[in-house]
Amino acid sequence: MYEKKHILVVDDDIRIRKLIQKYLRKNDYLVSTASSANEAVQFANTIEFDLFIIDVMMPGEDGLSLTKKLLDNCYTPIIILTARKETSDRIIGLETGADDYISKPFEPRELILRMKSIFKRIKKFEEQKSKKNICIGILKFDIRRQELLKGNDIISLTRTERILINKLINSLNIPVPRQKLAQEIFCNFNKEEKNNFIENSSYKGIERERIVDVNINRLRKKIEKNPKSPKYLKTVRSIGYMLVPD
Repeated sequence: MYEKKHILVVDDDIRIRKLIQKYLRKNDYLVSTASSANEAVQFANTIEFDLFIIDVMMPGEDGLSLTKKLLDNCYTPIIILTARKETSDRIIGLETGADDYISKPFEPRELILRMKSIFKRIKKFEEQKSKKNICIGILKFDIRRQELLKGNDIISLTRTERILINKLINSLNIPVPRQKLAQEIFCNFNKEEKNNFIENSSYKGIERERIVDVNINRLRKKIEKNPKSPKYLKTVRSIGYMLVPD
């Protein structure tokens, strides 16, 4: 049986909320609305949504802060709405973890197309994940056994490389911010490793992100035919990295 996607629209402007709600309902979506970050969090704590549409500029807690808070507890995709035109503002939204952005004013049809694109990527990922193996050129990564294989030969991976490849597989064809990858690595350190890292570095975000760059380069040497011109483990400028499997 077909289940409608349930969307939460978060915007302090009632006109925008009603416009989006009306258009999405016409296109067969279930829609709830919230006028603030606080109200959105209350909804998210009680209802499982398929996608969030969040305005950046809201009084009180803004949309970027809300996006980060929501993604600390779930993997629900997020589209941010912004009236800002500067590239840097859009990049901040993507670095925070949003899947896409759309600038105001916008055509409702454009929003629908961006939503469909996100749902299509999610469906493709789920289909690939159910196969248990992700093909990367002549290599494949066995998700269940956590092994990178070239034919019947196992290619050795460090724990950090394995953490990175799993995080990238969870977002196939979608850029993953360096900050998120760094956080994933650090969270998997044991207590002694965390203490050593803090003592031996300034513990600034940029220091943690350098670990990502170093290990991505090592992974490329194992995955790519030409690591200097990667085909599968790509750099997304000003954001992070993306895995593009076959």
